[in-house]
Amino acid sequence: MKILLMEDDLLLNEIIEEHLQSKGYDVVSAYSGDEAQDIVYSQTFDLLLLDVNVPNINGFDLLEDLRDKDIKTAAIFITSANMMDDIEKGFKSGCDDYIKKPFELKELDLRIENIKRLYNISPSSHIQIAENILLDKDNLLINKNNERIHIAQKECDVLAYLIKNKNKPVSIDELSLNIWAYEEAPIASTIRTYIKNLRKIIGDEYILNIRGVGYRFNS
Repeated sequence: MKILLMEDDLLLNEIIEEHLQSKGYDVVSAYSGDEAQDIVYSQTFDLLLLDVNVPNINGFDLLEDLRDKDIKTAAIFITSANMMDDIEKGFKSGCDDYIKKPFELKELDLRIENIKRLYNISPSSHIQIAENILLDKDNLLINKNNERIHIAQKECDVLAYLIKNKNKPVSIDELSLNIWAYEEAPIASTIRTYIKNLRKIIGDEYILNIRGVGYRFNS
């Protein structure tokens, strides 16, 4: 699981980063809003941990901007801004959860586990698609009926994103923004080709075409 941590308090940032790394998470730290924004647009993450009162762009504005750009990565605010108006503003800006400072690291662990459950984020590189179908993200393999089928990196990324957002429609634009970030995005027909190739491997019934909207993974 890859996490962006935006916290401008150097000591607290270090404490949280070391704790999350000890849990096996891949953590990238940022200390200001504009730095975090650049990182999110250049990499993909499973979770954003965002302090609110940071230099340049505050956490609320950053997340609202990401949501406006259809970047739907799960987000938890970690902040001392704990008035009811602040909490309301946080959820309206698009967060999934809110932790008030000071907090125990155990509380952070519990909230992250809840996000993993809600977003179907696997703790390993293996994602079980069906009883006879397994996606191995590290080795770019789909194992179906004990047959190992190699896929391209972006095909793997597309499939993993659809699975993570299962049971809701995902548009071509959303796939492009969340997978390619600052890379030059392919034309829509290229993404459709990736989807077509994946359907041939795992079966049409797992990736449904939602006319006029995009695609939905059917678990």
